[in-house]
Amino acid sequence: MARIVNPEQYAAKRAEILNAASRLMLSKGYEHMSIQDILGEVRISSGAFHHYFTSRSALLEAFIEQIKEESGKPLRQLIADPALSAREKFQGFFDTLDRLRMEHKAEVVRIGRVWYDESNAVVRLRVTEALAKQRARLLGEIVRQGIEEGSFVVTYPDYAGEVIVALLQAMGDRHAQLLFALDQTCDNDQRLIEEIVTIHAIYMDAVERVLGVPTHTFCRTNAERVHFWVEAIREDDQELSRKGPETGT
Repeated sequence: MARIVNPEQYAAKRAEILNAASRLMLSKGYEHMSIQDILGEVRISSGAFHHYFTSRSALLEAFIEQIKEESGKPLRQLIADPALSAREKFQGFFDTLDRLRMEHKAEVVRIGRVWYDESNAVVRLRVTEALAKQRARLLGEIVRQGIEEGSFVVTYPDYAGEVIVALLQAMGDRHAQLLFALDQTCDNDQRLIEEIVTIHAIYMDAVERVLGVPTHTFCRTNAERVHFWVEAIREDDQELSRKGPETGT
């Protein structure tokens, strides 16, 4: 007799497993996470797990799709707004991602601590590639609108989104490298903040050149915004110290 599946219960349990796996991937690292770890976290059998995911690789694919959906939805809404010009949408693209990160600052900082660890290399590469394709496509829509409006002058419009995403990823990696190298015992915050502000300006200049718009068409980060993230990392340092090394990532 065929097994009767309740769609809502199936979706809820699948989400529970995926969320547990996400926590483990971002704490232990994908390479160190086993299916047995997930079974213990969710308290299900191996057979039950494979009812929802055929393998650990399938779980990783679902994890990547979840990240794409969560980050892509507000960006698609922005791009679909007929009242906005291409320049407004382009600036809004940055503002939306910044807002999402700031709204979840504790999670962003905690994830950032393990994101660049070797144990997460597979996940980092796969997620980076997936988001790059998604965001390049979305930015490409904005670029085409800007060309039609006459506000963007782009030599290779079909590749503009891809190039811009590559610049943004390089900038983000450099920012993260600097922020997570903070020495808790040294008073070097101001120097680091100034360096991050400068790096952001350099990359934004490059993005504006790709789009053929005047310098400072789009906003740069400032010391106040970078200080927000420095303080978030300091707060997380203190939280980890209170909990002790056995609970830290």
